[in-house]
Amino acid sequence: MRTRTFSRRARRALVPVAAAGLVATGIAVAQAPAAQAAGSVVKVTGSQGNWQLTVDGSPWTVKGLTWGPQPSEAAADLPDLKRMGVNTIRTWGTDATSAPLFDAAAANGIKVIAGFWLQPGGGPGSGGCVDYLTDTTYKNDMLAEFPKWVNTYKDNPGVLMWDVGNESVLGLQNCYSGDQLEQERNAYTSFVNDLSKAVHAADPNHPVTSTDAWTGAWPYYKKNTPDLDLLAVNSYKDVCNVKSAWESGGYDKPYIITEGGPAGSWEVPNDANGVPDEATDQQKADGYTSAWNCVTDHPGVALGATLFHYGTEHDFGGIWFNLVPEGLKRASYYAVKRAYGGDTSGDNLPPTVADMSVDDATTGVPAGGTLTVHSTTTDPENDPITYQVLYSSIYVDNNGALNPADGQQGGGGTFTAKAPAKTGVYKVYIKATDDHGNVGYGSKSVKIVPPKPDGVNVAQGKPATASSFQTDPTGGCPCAAASAVDGRFDTRWASDWSDPQWLQVDLGTSTTFKHVQLAWDPAYGKAYDIQTSEDGQNWTTVTSVTDGNGDIDDLDVNGTGRYVRVLGTARGSGWGYSLYEFGVYQ
Repeated sequence: MRTRTFSRRARRALVPVAAAGLVATGIAVAQAPAAQAAGSVVKVTGSQGNWQLTVDGSPWTVKGLTWGPQPSEAAADLPDLKRMGVNTIRTWGTDATSAPLFDAAAANGIKVIAGFWLQPGGGPGSGGCVDYLTDTTYKNDMLAEFPKWVNTYKDNPGVLMWDVGNESVLGLQNCYSGDQLEQERNAYTSFVNDLSKAVHAADPNHPVTSTDAWTGAWPYYKKNTPDLDLLAVNSYKDVCNVKSAWESGGYDKPYIITEGGPAGSWEVPNDANGVPDEATDQQKADGYTSAWNCVTDHPGVALGATLFHYGTEHDFGGIWFNLVPEGLKRASYYAVKRAYGGDTSGDNLPPTVADMSVDDATTGVPAGGTLTVHSTTTDPENDPITYQVLYSSIYVDNNGALNPADGQQGGGGTFTAKAPAKTGVYKVYIKATDDHGNVGYGSKSVKIVPPKPDGVNVAQGKPATASSFQTDPTGGCPCAAASAVDGRFDTRWASDWSDPQWLQVDLGTSTTFKHVQLAWDPAYGKAYDIQTSEDGQNWTTVTSVTDGNGDIDDLDVNGTGRYVRVLGTARGSGWGYSLYEFGVYQ
């Protein structure tokens, strides 16, 4: 099993079409007239352990990439894939917008593994929950939807095969458990077989497969989907184990890898800051080479692969996997090109960012302070290199965007920039671009901590109470009041999701203080008061904030009291109030 911290691809949602004329209480397979051979006739031929895919009678090994751009961009981009040696692309959705993609593929001698989306697709954390035991409305909708688009595109010479569903056998674990999970997985794969029959009825000239995220799904397909022509699996770190899983499972159909490449963020060990330790660009490139070698090491059974991912997104997921973020070519792009036999004689290769390190990465860089990054960057052709420092806050607020750091300066392999304003663990990137459309990246994590105020924190370790606190362990809690005065930035107090809420600390005796520091979680206070009291009942406001933004709040005050509290009156998010630390400085 696995969990993911980012969405690995942009998917096109399918809009169900009303299943007019279908039986309301059961499943009715949409029938269609027998298809006439038009563009290509694709078959899975051969026998046990000696299969091959053929297109119009000629062998076809899938040398592919998953496809990320919009179909309207295909005419511009597919000639590049053709030069790479790519002959196949894979999608996750097929609908009215797909025509330019099929047409451009056909024009470039490339074919499409055309996907259809089923809930809860995408493995852990994705999609909605369908009860495949009882939801005949959803199933009838899909039985009408899928053949409709098959009939629309089946005669386009860009079609290679149809792929029904993506990672739902695994994804059902997010919806069900125990005996019902087993029943749902059997019901889902049985429904995939119904869809396969419907697609074959509409188009007998192209194979049908179904993708899942692990070979552990294959026993369900073996039991329930006799009408599939071949198996399919998305596999990254374990791609070289697919062969042994197939052999030990006693399967009687060939397979393709529909996603593959280097290890994903859900498969690698954590670094010293507790976040996935991302491989270097060269290690990722080697991962694509290794994946393809393992596919070709299973001749007669593995019919090829669509490696992940020809995408242009320039974000956390894009830097982990995309071959062409922002249209720039990476080491992984050239590794796939070499694997697929593209002409590399005139290639200009990208810069390599090596030996990257961040000063104080684990001890902590003060928020808003100076962050220093080191790297050794070389270019194979000694091309001039342009550098940029970027941040991602994905482990702070689940935002995968890459943002240029403020105040960047650098030279001689050392770069400085202004640190982010909020606390937490960030990804910091060095982006190195040459003048030939190539790019190299280095990435490391860094812990951002509050700047240390002058004076002594008289609140640390003292008794604290609050109006409420969360206990649900799924949010990383219990998050009691004491966690906000324990001197640690990996624990927090978190309130109920309502206004007002308060947190107070008992200093033990009447104390005069001059500064308060609030280290907010993304659940922050937009408006709040800092108050003092001698008896814990009668309060005096020493300062008020009405424009909080969730950054570190450093407040100079003049206060005296045994008790000090923060009284939140307006939340800055849809959650409650949450503080990593509430410091009171003497």
